Amino acid sequence: MALLSNIVGFSLFGLATRFGQLGIQKRNLFDNPGGHIIAMAVFGYGGYWAYRWDQRAAVLLAMKREEIRERRVQAGTTGDA
Repeated sequence: MALLSNIVGFSLFGLATRFGQLGIQKRNLFDNPGGHIIAMAVFGYGGYWAYRWDQRAAVLLAMKREEIRERRVQAGTTGDA
């Protein structure tokens, strides 16, 4: 569910960005819906990428924490001061 909400959230942000762009240009907001779809798709893909990056970072951090814990055990310190 987090993946879907991330993609939808980024897509809606892309739509808002497209509306902002057209608003600055003082153009009709509903003139070219293809541009809206492209903006939503690009930002949605960005949301997917951000979600995958977050998941991978969590795995890397867990691995690094385990490595640090093992080194502390080998050195004889637990870090519980």
